[in-house]
Amino acid sequence: MTSSYTDYTVGAPVADTAAPGGPIEERWERRRFGVKLVNPANKRKMKIIVVGTGLAGGSAAASLAELGYQVSSFCYQDSPRRAHSIAAQGGINAAKNYRNDGDSVHRLFYDTVKGGDFRSRESNVHRLAEISLQIIDQCVAQGVPFAREYGGLLDTRSFGGAQVSRTFYARGQTGQQLLLGAYQALERQIDAGGVTMYPRHEMLDLIMVEGRARGIVARDLITGETRSHLADAVVLASGGYGNVFYLSTNAKGCNVTATWRAHRKGALFANPCYTQIHPTCIPVSGDHQSKLTLMSESLRNDGRVWVPKRKGDDRAPGDIPEDDRDYYLERKYPAFGNLVPRDIASRAAKDVCDEGRGVGPTGLGVYLDFADAITRLGRSAVAAKYGNLFEMYQRITGEDPYAVPMRIFPAVHYTMGGLWVDYDLQSTIPGLFVVGEANFSDHGANRLGASALMQGLADGYFVLPNTIGDYLAGARLGPVDPANDEVRAAEQDVANRVETLLSIDGTRTVDSFHRELGHLMWDHCGMERTDEGLRKALDRIPELRREFWSNVKVPGTGAQLNQSLERAGRVADFLELAELMCLDALHRTESCGGHFRAESQTEDGEAARDDKNFSYAAAWEFTGQGEPPVLHKEDLHFEYVMPSQRSYK
Repeated sequence: MTSSYTDYTVGAPVADTAAPGGPIEERWERRRFGVKLVNPANKRKMKIIVVGTGLAGGSAAASLAELGYQVSSFCYQDSPRRAHSIAAQGGINAAKNYRNDGDSVHRLFYDTVKGGDFRSRESNVHRLAEISLQIIDQCVAQGVPFAREYGGLLDTRSFGGAQVSRTFYARGQTGQQLLLGAYQALERQIDAGGVTMYPRHEMLDLIMVEGRARGIVARDLITGETRSHLADAVVLASGGYGNVFYLSTNAKGCNVTATWRAHRKGALFANPCYTQIHPTCIPVSGDHQSKLTLMSESLRNDGRVWVPKRKGDDRAPGDIPEDDRDYYLERKYPAFGNLVPRDIASRAAKDVCDEGRGVGPTGLGVYLDFADAITRLGRSAVAAKYGNLFEMYQRITGEDPYAVPMRIFPAVHYTMGGLWVDYDLQSTIPGLFVVGEANFSDHGANRLGASALMQGLADGYFVLPNTIGDYLAGARLGPVDPANDEVRAAEQDVANRVETLLSIDGTRTVDSFHRELGHLMWDHCGMERTDEGLRKALDRIPELRREFWSNVKVPGTGAQLNQSLERAGRVADFLELAELMCLDALHRTESCGGHFRAESQTEDGEAARDDKNFSYAAAWEFTGQGEPPVLHKEDLHFEYVMPSQRSYK
């Protein structure tokens, strides 16, 4: 009898040997002082590849070039400005305590560890909280137009999972403004010759020579030319994998290919089942949709979430009196109300819709009502805070949120899992560094709102520029011959894969496979997971993958712009990733953060963790397509924030 994918084995533990000990507030400074340095003359001889130009990749490439390294920057978009970071809306956290409301580095650290349901590393999270102070100063110096109070000081607002106001913002365009700041720094280095930019290039494989990451194989998406690019180190900043669900708030092009191809070469993939469902998205309107639209979490500062108390109440919202409304977040979680963390708010919305109290044509929606805020503050004040978000909602739905409540429903948004990295952001492949959403390192089982931008910029501007030098100084690398057997083998693997996709000439479109996979993942590995559902998915996904490789239709050729070919390669990787996600969710028989197992909940329906058996990061080793992977566990230790039952009541 052949083994199944669920017959995984447990291998040797994995440990973060780069993390220093001692008092937590001294660890980052101790590590910075302990790294080996590269002198400026030697930096000019070293080459670094950065894949991705979002906040993490753009800031990393600019910072590394500023230090003197030769940097090659790759993105599949036509401009670095089109990286998906530009879509972030609500804000970026920093423990500046400008409001004098009790915030501090330690409180941000505490909120983040607790918000991640005690499944993150304390050392990484504390470093993130420390660096948050520097990020705001850096961005202000770049000219990022953060909102300001009447007196000219930077303004802040609240986000989920915190009782202080620590989120800096630029209306509902924070990601755009921060990305433009990083883009300016990147373009300056391109002009100075420190960065060579490769737009419309997609990484299709990682080149390893003598066990180290030494380059990538990339395809020019305009000409179809595929060739290798060599370097002394490779940095992946390619974002998350939420599009495995087909419908998500991610841009249509977001994919897992760069990190998954590295995983196939030996980089461990950690916690893939930790996906975040954002509670504040415009509901699905029909099968024609290819993506979903996020409504910023910042709207929950002033918007009140409610549904009718009675099932099947189809009256217009304005016709439903207060006594017939259930402000369920305020009722269930009075201490945090509408600002509970995303995983809590998303499950609560699902619960009331499952009860038959959802609103809108499909019954899969809840109201986000600004009537009280407009009465209290005035329409102009609300417009000053959220005007572009209100305009976007009205353009998409045809409804005026100043006059009627928004309708929202949870949707896939962010992935906390990613390639395993140590404290230096280095993967299990020497010379391969992973930053931003592409790694697993900082958020645990749930990400607090406004922390993604914080992590991306912390990794790119402040962490990686310090730690990558330690590797380069110690590796003492020589040049790689482009004719090297391992380089040629990687190039040939890519060519064979492209040729295979084009030669199948089946009857099903790439999108039909992707859509079916997305339905499977949403139904069985979405907001709620069960043993039965996950096993159903693990039975069907291999069948779907086999059908893909025998019946997919990819028109055109490889020697031209071919978006069907691009999507086919990405969906092929999603079909492998999805299996690992379901296995990770199946093996973790607890509930924590964004991973909610129906079999593991408290009497009142909250997530029930199992710290005795699952207080670890699950890092998976690839052993072959469809072959049982190997699980390596990194035990999590808590000295400063002791695990407890999360409560926002």
